Amino acid sequence: MARNQRLHTDADFQEAIERGAVLRVFKDDHIVDSNATLLRFSDTTIVVQTRVSELTYYDRAACEFFEMKKR
Repeated sequence: MARNQRLHTDADFQEAIERGAVLRVFKDDHIVDSNATLLRFSDTTIVVQTRVSELTYYDRAACEFFEMKKR
């Protein structure tokens, strides 16, 4: 069973990158992406990859990011 951990700070995002964490992305209380790997982040943008050639850019302020961890 998986549990969600919300990513807030730069340190949270950096740790998720180092672990190769799988994310779920929510916008307006709806899942807009899941099983995405976090690639990069800045103060305004989060970049995730879901497939080999599919990169998606999300506004950091408009979305919520959750790391999916296995128990």
